[in-house]
Amino acid sequence: MIPLNWYLWLSGMVFCIGMFGFVTRRNIIIMLLSVEIMFNGVNISLIALSHYLEDLAGQVMVFFIIAVAAAEAAIGLALVILLFRNKETITVDDLNELKG
Repeated sequence: MIPLNWYLWLSGMVFCIGMFGFVTRRNIIIMLLSVEIMFNGVNISLIALSHYLEDLAGQVMVFFIIAVAAAEAAIGLALVILLFRNKETITVDDLNELKG
């Protein structure tokens, strides 16, 4: 059986990869994908802790996080399409004004 700390290390590493991708990339789509990777890192730790504590609360929370992530991806991609139609770019450096 795999010990709990291996799962926690894995979730921490996945979260750090997502955070690194979010901080270093300037493309909005890559930033949204990095947020999804961070959500998956949190999901791994919640499932591991839920299994270790023999409580289903963590697994139920994962379903809510997946639902929020799906909604965030749909709305985020719709906003990216609208930004691209108006500004013809998806880099964050070019989108520094909120004026229409």
